[in-house]
Amino acid sequence: MTSEGTSTVPRMGSFQRAFLGYRRPEVDAAISARDGQIEQLRRELVAKAEIEAELTSLSGMVIEREREIRSLTEQLLQAHDRNDRSIASLDAVTARLQEIEAQARGQATRIRMKALREAVEVGRRAQELSEAEQATAEVEIDEEAATVADLNGHAAKNGAGNASQETFEGRVRVEIGPLGDYSQLVGIEDAIGQLGASAISIERFSEGRATLSLDLDEPIDLLRELEERSPMEFRVRRAADDNLVLDVDDDDTEHHAA
Repeated sequence: MTSEGTSTVPRMGSFQRAFLGYRRPEVDAAISARDGQIEQLRRELVAKAEIEAELTSLSGMVIEREREIRSLTEQLLQAHDRNDRSIASLDAVTARLQEIEAQARGQATRIRMKALREAVEVGRRAQELSEAEQATAEVEIDEEAATVADLNGHAAKNGAGNASQETFEGRVRVEIGPLGDYSQLVGIEDAIGQLGASAISIERFSEGRATLSLDLDEPIDLLRELEERSPMEFRVRRAADDNLVLDVDDDDTEHHAA
């Protein structure tokens, strides 16, 4: 293998001849120079081999990294595909949930409207039943009053009766109206409570008229006591032993509503 550059080994023809051959010092110098050049070439070959091995290793590493990059790129693409499918599935689920929510709102609205209609119908029927009971009670009261008047000869004239139509005792039902709002009903309830009545309850409050029930432990002039404890004026529509129907002055109702 030839080396680059000028050779430092003198050619054979350059040696000076001496007795019985060439001069030994020159030959030894040429051999030493040759050996040095060979050693230098050997070191260069070793270095070149090391460099080539390093390059081969680096090439392998580069190839491996490229392979890993391709694998990661494929995984990233697959992840993007899965993400796109997940987003599409989520959009479908969201749309379905919105549809179900809209249906639920519509169903709830229909249920509320049905319940409202049923409540109105129940209120109407209760009102009709109450009016029918009141009409029956009025007829019974009129018949009883006529019977008592015929049998007793109008006991009020000779003092036989000991209670007026305004005097009540025991379980009593009071119907009153029209009331402007619920606060007037609360005022009536408080006024009745001040009379010493017990077991006070509101049985019905519809279309401005309220029906209350209460227990009186002793006879009380209920109308007079209510007029004293309430700012409203009343007119008696009907009075019986256990039933009192009062009408509120329209001026009081309009003034309170204003």
